[in-house]
Amino acid sequence: MKVTVLPDDVSFDVERGTNLLEALSENGIVLDASCGGAGVCGQCRVKVIEGEVKAEAGSTQSQEELDQGWRQACLSEVIGDVTINIPSESRIDSEVVYERRPTPAGQYLTNEMIEALNSGWKFDPPLKKVFVKLPPPTPEDNVADAARLMRALRLEHGIENPQMELSALRDLPDALREGGWEATVTLIWSRASDAFLDKDEHDPHLPIIIRVEPGDARDRHFALAIDIGTTTVSGQVMDLGSGEAKCTLNEYNSQVQYGADVISRIVYSLKPGGRETMQAKVVGTINKVISRLGSDCGVEPREISHLVAAGNTTMTHLLLGLNARYLRESPYVPVAFSVRSVLASELGINIGPWARIYNFPAVASYVGGDIVAGVIATGMYKREAMSLLIDIGTNGEMVVGNKDFLLTASASAGPAFEGGGITCGMHAGAGAIERFLIDPISFEVKYDTIKRAPARGVCGSGLINAVSGLIEAGLIEPNGKVNLAAKTDLTRIGPNGPEIILAPADKTDAGAALTLTEGDLDNLLRAKAAMYAGYHTLLEHVGMTMDEIENVYLAGNFGNTLDIENAVTIGLLPDVDRNKFQFVGNSSLRGASMVTRSSEILFDAERAARMMTNVEFWDNPAFMDNYMAGMFFPHTDARIFPTVTARIEEFKKQREWAAG
Repeated sequence: MKVTVLPDDVSFDVERGTNLLEALSENGIVLDASCGGAGVCGQCRVKVIEGEVKAEAGSTQSQEELDQGWRQACLSEVIGDVTINIPSESRIDSEVVYERRPTPAGQYLTNEMIEALNSGWKFDPPLKKVFVKLPPPTPEDNVADAARLMRALRLEHGIENPQMELSALRDLPDALREGGWEATVTLIWSRASDAFLDKDEHDPHLPIIIRVEPGDARDRHFALAIDIGTTTVSGQVMDLGSGEAKCTLNEYNSQVQYGADVISRIVYSLKPGGRETMQAKVVGTINKVISRLGSDCGVEPREISHLVAAGNTTMTHLLLGLNARYLRESPYVPVAFSVRSVLASELGINIGPWARIYNFPAVASYVGGDIVAGVIATGMYKREAMSLLIDIGTNGEMVVGNKDFLLTASASAGPAFEGGGITCGMHAGAGAIERFLIDPISFEVKYDTIKRAPARGVCGSGLINAVSGLIEAGLIEPNGKVNLAAKTDLTRIGPNGPEIILAPADKTDAGAALTLTEGDLDNLLRAKAAMYAGYHTLLEHVGMTMDEIENVYLAGNFGNTLDIENAVTIGLLPDVDRNKFQFVGNSSLRGASMVTRSSEILFDAERAARMMTNVEFWDNPAFMDNYMAGMFFPHTDARIFPTVTARIEEFKKQREWAAG
């Protein structure tokens, strides 16, 4: 059976009965399917132009859409030759877009300020390059090449008794002679190689030679820090000579087509061949980042000596090809919290065969190495000040504490903050509504989209900005219902009940209005309530209140365009002094990059992970009480959000005055 895809104008053959979403994926066409192909998000829509597909039951589409030829790819089987058109809103951009807008002073830290959060560490990379000059062999001095190298390392650098990897030994004779008996040796110390073993299991000062290059190659010494996010994989190239970042690259995690959340991916990994597919997808994404190093960073993949990866527990399991089944089954047990560094080539990562990949340790099934990396980046583990770290995402994680203790937990917020489960939701790509302003008196709407492209949907931060404005304008009630009594054309009854128009049809890419339904608002309510309940329950667990917190660190790529005031308005963030909020960006990537530059920080990561005590919420009555209390905009108790309540009341009075 032949499948022809427009407007790409590409064709490929599949067997009869092949699922259309899987067929497209296998041929490099990735659709937005945040539900993992379960048929409930409706985001993988395609239009059948010629031929037909067999549609399974469970579609979210109306009969009118079906009559027009629209189908959900995840619920369609190829039963004959077919030509389909894939609209732009069903696709995922090839590159993630992160744009930052001007924000109030104090909310966003500069790179220099973030670097200063964890102070006092010294630049001392776990991997080092040293240059040696060797006397060539003679009849009187014909010791083995390896012995000659060891002697030079001892005499010139004081490096005693290094071990040598077999791959380095194989390259040794040619490298020495090609370089005229001058060579550059790359060494890693055993505690950096076998990270997180008991301290007395290895001599921490035992050096291991992993590579020998001809001549002086010290000026080309790089590491790659990687944040393996559920939605995005980010890579930052670090110059281990200067300690400076060369560049940062972002790619969508190819696993996203199997679900926007970790549970969907765990479920898929349990299917026959699913674990191998999940590993191949995330490795493929990492390789996609690596393939851009030469053109975007001026660094060739073979010049990378070290990889440091930080990801949540599920992402780390899937990267390593570990069985993730028991992460989602009570009592939620991972295969391991920490894993020795392994050769990147063993995982299929396209990099030099000597390069090792080091994974941050996890703390619990849903508190992973990305959060440990965030603790490292903020330096909260070694300061007196009491801090709260919040990573807002599909699985929201939080940490409270200081140098004396660290308490952590996770709350499943769902995919709403990534645009999932929202009728017009999408990832942060071109055309996503990002900024949304509505005059609370006249109801005049203004919005901006990423890359200024025609509106295709709304991303997570845009959703928060839009709902905040609509709450202030009185178009959304505290219980998440649409106020149809408001005198505006923005509200109406749609196919799925009351809805609000975000962008009219003549302003959108697809020519259809972008709307928010009460179902969308309910999904956002659940997501923000889970986050609110998470950090409040964590504070209650140690008998603290928000007033005792000096710093609130907001982490994650999601926050690049998060407006603090709007997040407070919907009840996602607490109504406290705004100067306490500090956005630290991708703290996971920052923590990983710090490990590439400092053996001390590498050991700190181990120490921080051991300091962290996890609190489970799945059977916690206090969490459920806080969750139910958070199922209002901004909260069932308006006194907890005094500034928001006062502002909404003032706008209400102004509307009443304007109406006479």
